Amino acid sequence: MEFENLLRLVECVSESGLDSFYYEQNGTKIKLKKSAGTAAPKAKLSSAGQAEAEVQEQPKAVAEEEISGHVMQIKSPLVGVFYEAPKEGAQPFVSVGDKVKKGQILGIIEAMKLMNEIESECDGIVKEISVKNGDAVEYGQTLFVVLPKME
Repeated sequence: MEFENLLRLVECVSESGLDSFYYEQNGTKIKLKKSAGTAAPKAKLSSAGQAEAEVQEQPKAVAEEEISGHVMQIKSPLVGVFYEAPKEGAQPFVSVGDKVKKGQILGIIEAMKLMNEIESECDGIVKEISVKNGDAVEYGQTLFVVLPKME
């Protein structure tokens, strides 16, 4: 199943009144479950390498910045593997203390063989990088903490 179709399926089940959903085709198995309340998908691989997604309580802000006090958290918009550089052996996109501009690439998340660029949502300074190169990241997990430039 294409990644985009999988995301659409998760969204449809999340927005529906269904509590669970199971799909199997050509050895691919997808199981979606949700509990009461607002939910967001969390994908994982089963022990047999089959794709599964569970719907769990949604973080306050996912795939968007969260301003708490004077810091902005840049969160993962999907489940995948985080990379700090464009290729192996290259310099990282950013380091702690670097000045960044809105739209600047901070890192990459690989999901289903697709490279997804993570961009800064504001001008500011990188205060913290919460993940390491090669780490598996979850949907809604904080990747970067940026101190926004105050106008």
